[in-house]
Amino acid sequence: MNSEFILLTLVGGITLSFLLVDPPNRFHPVSWLGKLVVFIIPKLKHKVNPKYEKIKGVIFTLILTIGISMASYYLSVVLYKSGIFPFLIYSILVLKFTMAILTLEKHVCAIICALEAKNLISARKNLSLIVGRKTDTLDREHIISATIESIGESLVDGIGSVLFYYSLFGPSGAIAFRIINTLDSMIGYTDKYYHNMGWMAAKLDTILNIIPARICALLLVVSSKIVGADWKNSILIMRRDHHNTPSLNGGYPMSALAGALRVKLEKVGQYELGTNIEPLSIEKCRNALTIVKLVVILFFIIISLPLVLLLSLLGWWNILYV
Repeated sequence: MNSEFILLTLVGGITLSFLLVDPPNRFHPVSWLGKLVVFIIPKLKHKVNPKYEKIKGVIFTLILTIGISMASYYLSVVLYKSGIFPFLIYSILVLKFTMAILTLEKHVCAIICALEAKNLISARKNLSLIVGRKTDTLDREHIISATIESIGESLVDGIGSVLFYYSLFGPSGAIAFRIINTLDSMIGYTDKYYHNMGWMAAKLDTILNIIPARICALLLVVSSKIVGADWKNSILIMRRDHHNTPSLNGGYPMSALAGALRVKLEKVGQYELGTNIEPLSIEKCRNALTIVKLVVILFFIIISLPLVLLLSLLGWWNILYV
């Protein structure tokens, strides 16, 4: 396979993700995956021995991830051999459905509109759709803080890692990551109920995000420089505060974004990122979205393009789609 085909699907998928909002949940493949996980969760519980529960969680995570991603891989090979256009269409749609650019923007805009209308109840409700923390008591400042944190973290989970693994393995790579990330978001909690069954999903998600999280953080600095934000402070805060979060990876993009915006982000009782040089505001949320959307383009130019071409020189794509 020529690298031009992979690059063309990357351009097409990214463009489609910028232009078209995701369909309703009943038509979205990731939503179907979520329904399957919800159905399986009770069957993973073991009332007597938590070790069995962990084993069942490991088996379920591996079977689901390997099974669906390998089915996707063989489908893409069949489509490629049957004609380049079916392969291109399939690959572009895979990238569109595994990335969440406009979905993130849609949720953030809903929070912004509620805040502008001074409707904290609505803002908290919309925020609860994109964060795992309790939102029912958050004030305006902490709603904005959590929104900006989510924008930074979603850059990795919803966009950067998808592009990274697509650039390495094509459509099946993006699908495999999306499955693991979805499992992590649904069962990868540390509480008593989910801890054992979600152990494997949480570990795999952490491992897979290690490289993309750091790439995205560096690209946030570059993006900040381009849009006129405080890129020097972005570097400073990222180096100082990236380890403040419980997550091994989340602290990098969030702290880089906090520094670029010159604000302090806080999850009460758990961590703080950045310095309160300027106040949190709705405009800061909009600026965060602008910076992150530019990172998507930079990721393609600086990371995906050279990576795909390098792999082509090594003959990787011909091996993959033999």
